[in-house]
Amino acid sequence: MTSSNQSPSHNVFVYGSFQEPSVVNLILECDPVTISAQLHGYHLYRLKGRLHPCISPSENGLINGKILTGLTDAQLENLDMIEGDEYVRKTVEVVLTETSEKMQVETFVWANKDDPHLYGEWDFEEWKKLHMEKFIEASKKFIEWKKNPDGRSREEFVKFVEEDITAA
Repeated sequence: MTSSNQSPSHNVFVYGSFQEPSVVNLILECDPVTISAQLHGYHLYRLKGRLHPCISPSENGLINGKILTGLTDAQLENLDMIEGDEYVRKTVEVVLTETSEKMQVETFVWANKDDPHLYGEWDFEEWKKLHMEKFIEASKKFIEWKKNPDGRSREEFVKFVEEDITAA
């Protein structure tokens, strides 16, 4: 087993709440270098009753997002844990916004492409105004849980981010 300072570096394309630096800093406990990029062939969906979006394959889809660069195995594990089983981590090709260079990165794709809760188009600016504060609160609870589960399950965190956002 390698120590964290020898672990391989990971580049992860993010497209939703993880574009917000305060969320990334909280979950990863660092401020990674980010690069603007586009992911072709996917659509960014809203999820009914959730504070976060998801992506799913879509022939003519295009998603603007960011690449979190140089993540450690431990940081990638934090992302895996917060995304849970509903997302699948997958290698995709993105196009860097500034240079049009192509790059292989990992991203999180919604596992159930036929989920009836997928709808519309998720809006980052709307999320920042309406839901960011609650999402950050949920993320803090998640980090506290990860550091000290104290018999609590991941489901307690999941319930917090699944509250009906229409009530917000």
